[in-house]
Parts: sequence; C-alpha cells; structure tokens
Amino acid sequence: MNRERISSGSTFEAQIGYSRAVVAGDWIFVSGTTGFDYATMSIADDLLEQTEQCLKNIESALKQANSSLNDVVRVTYVLPNGSEFEQCWAVLRKYFGDVRPAAMMISASLLDPRMKIEIEVTALRQK
Repeated sequence: MNRERISSGSTFEAQIGYSRAVVAGDWIFVSGTTGFDYATMSIADDLLEQTEQCLKNIESALKQANSSLNDVVRVTYVLPNGSEFEQCWAVLRKYFGDVRPAAMMISASLLDPRMKIEIEVTALRQK
C-alpha cells in the first residue's frame, strides 16, 4: 500500500518530524492540529477562534487528500482545561453536526501554553 504525506507548511512539522496528514489507501490520518494560522504562524487568544482554525486546518489537509470533513469517522479533542470543552460545541456542531463521527475528549497539557485545543481526525474516503 502506498503512503502519501501531506504537509501544511507548519514549521512544527520539520522541527518535530511529522506530517500534517498521512494517506494510506482510502484512510487519511490527520495529526493533532492546533489553532495556529500556518500562513502567519500566529494563534488567536480565544478558544472558539482556535477551534474554528483547527477545523479549517484539518479541512485543508483533507482536501489535499481528496477528502473532506464529511469523510471523518473518528475525532479526538484535547484541551488543557476540560471544563472549557462545552464552549466549543457550537463550532463542532457546525462542522460535524451531520457527520457525527465517533469522538473522544481528553484533558491534557499541550506543547505551547497559548494552545487551548488540539484536534486529530481519521477519515475514510467514500467510494
């Protein structure tokens, strides 16, 4: 099976040694993605803005893999402050309300204290 690596252009990918996404057959595995705007390497202070940017970054990676958020079958949310998760629900419904992937939320520290959420997804391209 061929593997295709997808990069967002984030400096983190080269520094740490990972890909934004890896495509293996019809499966797409998108790495934990934060709310950084990779074009400017800036991040908003607001949790909801970061959540929205995470999903835009994920959507971009999926598009490069000839896929979309509609193909997401699994999502994991990581927040340093788990009690803030409910604040994200409206944004998450906007992107996943019809898709309704299997999901999990973990409360854990993130690499940079400015990061308020990190999201990873697994998608299966529809035939």
